Amino acid sequence: MKERFMNLATCLIAMSLTGCSGENGATSQETVTPSTAIKEQLANTVFTNGNIYTVNPEQPSAQALALKDGEIIFVGDDSQVQNFIGDNTRVINLQGKMMMPGIHDVHMHPLESGSDTTHFSLNETETDVEYFIDDIIDAAARNPQASWLVGYGHTIEALLNAERNPREILDDAVADRPVIIMEQTSHSMWVNSKALELANITANSQDPIGGVISRDSFNRPDGILYDNAGDIVMEIAINAQTDAGAKDYQGFINYTQPELNKHGITAISDARTYWQRNHLTTWQELAKNNELSLRVSLGLWAYPEANDATQITRLLDMYQANPASLLKVNQVKFYMDGILNNTTAALHEPYEIDLLGLHGNKGLNYFTPQRLEKYLKALEPAGFDFNIHAIGDRGITEALDAIENTSNGKARHRLTHLELMDPKDYPRFAALNVIADAQVAGEFTKPQHWQENIDYIGAERADDIIPIGSLLDNNARLTLSSDWNVSTFNPFVGMANAITRTPQAISLADAIQAYTLNGAYAMRQDDITGSIEVGKRGDLIVLDRDLFNVSAAQIKNTQVEMTWLDGELIYQR
Repeated sequence: MKERFMNLATCLIAMSLTGCSGENGATSQETVTPSTAIKEQLANTVFTNGNIYTVNPEQPSAQALALKDGEIIFVGDDSQVQNFIGDNTRVINLQGKMMMPGIHDVHMHPLESGSDTTHFSLNETETDVEYFIDDIIDAAARNPQASWLVGYGHTIEALLNAERNPREILDDAVADRPVIIMEQTSHSMWVNSKALELANITANSQDPIGGVISRDSFNRPDGILYDNAGDIVMEIAINAQTDAGAKDYQGFINYTQPELNKHGITAISDARTYWQRNHLTTWQELAKNNELSLRVSLGLWAYPEANDATQITRLLDMYQANPASLLKVNQVKFYMDGILNNTTAALHEPYEIDLLGLHGNKGLNYFTPQRLEKYLKALEPAGFDFNIHAIGDRGITEALDAIENTSNGKARHRLTHLELMDPKDYPRFAALNVIADAQVAGEFTKPQHWQENIDYIGAERADDIIPIGSLLDNNARLTLSSDWNVSTFNPFVGMANAITRTPQAISLADAIQAYTLNGAYAMRQDDITGSIEVGKRGDLIVLDRDLFNVSAAQIKNTQVEMTWLDGELIYQR
């Protein structure tokens, strides 16, 4: 990795916040001649005159920091750090700017969201899907070689409010080749007749595990595939693209990773690594080619329709947690349920409307708690931690039940999303050492939008959606993440929203810890990063403002001045 960043660091540091010493032959008033006794502790890089927020309760703040070979060897004040400065030490005056640990985003979709495997996007605010026909015809003309035309961006409400059968609308746009369009939440797909034909979905097809095939009054598929029914067809579409892996690779290198570094993100978890779509191969190529400037943990997708014994064997074969590598394959992604606004999130009590005709009208399970227990027993001893999608109160309870019944208590499993919760489950996170992962960066998560769920779950249940304040009150270990591209990956938007979402607001200190130390814990790297402490690695960011002395609105506009990974400069504004 040092070879990867050497030229970049040398180039960027010339534009640093102030002058340097040593490597460029310049001198600094802050440079002193070290004594012989401490020569072995001379730093490669020293930061002075900073407002350093450490996320370390034993030493919450500091002025100065010293790095040697990527490791933090000193955290303290400006006078003491002089002992670590030698002739070849790079000295950076932070000019009072705020430094903090690098951001961890433990739930995002970096390959999917940054790839050109999607040929076109639709306007998500359009309510009349008939207007999409011209856009889709246009996209087909622009992509004549695409065997499957893949799109993104519409709402399920727009399809459900259409006067015509959604399949027929799409057929009017393109009839001679398959079309699949992912709805903005990713929990349904809109397909034409050709796509249904190639996926062998007919009036006689049964709903797959964790999915629903929407049908018209004659029981024929109407072009909407909910949850896993849509995922199965999307996998066919992506695997039909012979260059999908190259597109994923280039999208990550050319856009996603630079943007993440620009926003101070130094560690991510891929929350849905579709290993049957060659995602794992792409990540391994990135690591092999020394292209990573992030610490990455992969959450291997657990396919709901797979044979359990076969899938468990494959997952075990893919496990990798080499401490010398930036890439770890040490998590598995499970879905307990779907989402609220298509009535597939698993609930204790029925929905207010019956959209899909599911038994009991209480949503669906991708994995039952019994199946989840089977995977816990098989995979936890190997070192896997589970990242479990759970949105409805029943899905959350069932996931916690499975962990309570099966886990040895030493794993670092987490439940993610946590939208509608039974208050009885709040204290169970701390009791079971389960991480509570939430996303609040999206506008739709704000309290003023909670009423949008009333039609589905009623006014009483629609209150306190994503109750991060209540979870912290019950001593849960909280992480905040983006679920990008469902929400922006800008962590400062997430922090600002977290501290203003009354009655479920949290403190800024708790929000920062959720994005740093707690995220590092979830990725099993809190021993080396997540806080600024002697002995940890130099994953650091410098900000253009003090987050503790500005308004929430100003926090959203925070700019990252510099991002460091393992003591190497990987981004400078």
